[in-house]
Amino acid sequence: MPNPSPAIGPDAVLPPPPLGRRHAVGGRRLMLHRSGSGGPAVVFLPGGGMVGLDYLNIHDRTAELTTSVLYDRAGTGWSDRAELPRSAGEVADELHGLLRSADIPAPYILVGHSLGGSYARMFAQRFPAQVAGLLLLDPSHEDFLARVPEEVRQHTEQMRQQLEQLRIEGLPDPTPEQLRQVLDQLAPISGGWPESVRRPLVDYHLDAWRTSLDEAWNLDSEIADELRSGPGLPDVPLIVLTALAEEEAEARMWPAETRQKCSDAKAALHAELARSVRNGEHRTLADAGHVWLHEQRADAVLRAIDDLLRTAR
Repeated sequence: MPNPSPAIGPDAVLPPPPLGRRHAVGGRRLMLHRSGSGGPAVVFLPGGGMVGLDYLNIHDRTAELTTSVLYDRAGTGWSDRAELPRSAGEVADELHGLLRSADIPAPYILVGHSLGGSYARMFAQRFPAQVAGLLLLDPSHEDFLARVPEEVRQHTEQMRQQLEQLRIEGLPDPTPEQLRQVLDQLAPISGGWPESVRRPLVDYHLDAWRTSLDEAWNLDSEIADELRSGPGLPDVPLIVLTALAEEEAEARMWPAETRQKCSDAKAALHAELARSVRNGEHRTLADAGHVWLHEQRADAVLRAIDDLLRTAR
């Protein structure tokens, strides 16, 4: 794997997290923030390039129902650095150790978003007795590239080859225009964050933009193979939410027909995933995009969490 993110040990100087505290797990310190009380605890697994505090608003509302947990994986956010990408098994084992270290008892309802959905599934495969339910927010899927049009597969492979070369040579710093685009994308969302969290979180996303690329680099290879070769999901309540609203980048990249085929493929895979367990349910959100669906349709996410809590209890 070319040019991985550097590993920084537990003695590295990191700024304190805006919320939560770090717990020692496997020689690293991992940030965890908990609120609320009761069980099952709801644990949020961020999407690739995102961190626990990106889910603070939905976390606070969840904490009115039960114990709610946000955390940063090693290599992201306010946790110690690690070489990226990592295997899904390593990430699942790390979260298992963190929840034990923070004295948060099982079972858990795991809320996995995008790449975090793959990690949530791996946790459920490895520790089935400790999972009370699963909520997957527009999760990545190991078979997505096999279902999309050929032109999308070819373009994805070309982009990967170009990025691999850039990772070897060193990725260039973002231009002022690219940074402005990031700020524009964050503006509608970040306005709802508490001021004590908003500035550090925006600064993090401006500084750590490479993390998203590094963390998801093995999504279609190692992680896909791990999920395919692992056992099926435990027979626990499962809800899969599919975001159907188009992201601006997709609209610029592909014609409408291609975008529709990709959307249909994603929805079909999510429906199949929901049907893989007895108490699985597939729900679609026509007015939410992939990245910020937990903000754009917080009501739908909270309703799904409440439904899983009622069933688990």
